[in-house]
Amino acid sequence: MTNIKDLARMAGVSVTTVSRVLNNHPYVSEEKKNAVLEAIRVSNYHQNINAVHLSKGKTQLIGVVLPFSDTPYFALLLKGIAQQALAHNYKLVLFQTDYKNSRELEALQMLKQKQIDSLIICSRASDWSTIEDYLPFGSIVLCEDVKEHQVSSTFVNQYKIFYKALEYLYKKGHKKIGYCIGRKSGTNSQHREFAYRDFHKKYKLSYQPDYIIDECLYFEDGEKVINQLKKMEIPSSALLVTSDQVAAGIVVSCQNQGISIPNQLAIIGFDNEPIAKMMNITTIEIPLLEMGRNLFLQAVDGDLSKKELSYQLIERETV
Repeated sequence: MTNIKDLARMAGVSVTTVSRVLNNHPYVSEEKKNAVLEAIRVSNYHQNINAVHLSKGKTQLIGVVLPFSDTPYFALLLKGIAQQALAHNYKLVLFQTDYKNSRELEALQMLKQKQIDSLIICSRASDWSTIEDYLPFGSIVLCEDVKEHQVSSTFVNQYKIFYKALEYLYKKGHKKIGYCIGRKSGTNSQHREFAYRDFHKKYKLSYQPDYIIDECLYFEDGEKVINQLKKMEIPSSALLVTSDQVAAGIVVSCQNQGISIPNQLAIIGFDNEPIAKMMNITTIEIPLLEMGRNLFLQAVDGDLSKKELSYQLIERETV
């Protein structure tokens, strides 16, 4: 197999000149450049990309960990990351984990083995001690509020968002408020639960764990939520739903079952997706594209930084 020294001999130039041509260096005479290009053509030379990465100390690959790729939340985060990757000439390596620790560990191992330059974890399954073990091997960026840890992150304050939304519903006359989430574990879910408990304590309301419904990720889960509410002796009169897709499914299910919105059930969704606009669902807008773009920049930059993004409650017809 032809190597860079063979190309230099065939072209009658130095190894340095060949390297400059291969890397598109501007300071090479046209004559020498053409000689090297002819040697490449005749020998059918191909660069050993692994050797190139080794010499540069970079792979130009960024790992992205996400539990699912078919939900709008993670799709928009990924879109923001991908936009910046394209602009900075990086490629992405996706790890869909389904919240399985073993799959997340595969991504962390690739960082340790220098197969990727950095790792963005959009939603993690591993506990913090596991993440901490891999910090010496490269930049790890999280999409959650981890101010107490030495790792970069871009996030929205889930506690503030939830508390504000709960108080908004309370001022609208609701005292039996529930919420729907994808999973009960995880930092973001914990912050939401803290807000929920503190809200009930402040307003001296009875805490109802049955009003917390998890495994709500997709449009069709909306029907599950309504069926669960109908089984309750005293159902909630309002719901915070951490996905506009699920919120839309709840609205359709209510329409099919003759439940009046917002008179019998008020709904606040999350993310301000197109479906929320189309169906006039009150929602909380989170800048997911901006979040994704900043996650990428933090991963490439490598310096420790924290960025909290703003959010907005958008009032429509479901409250």
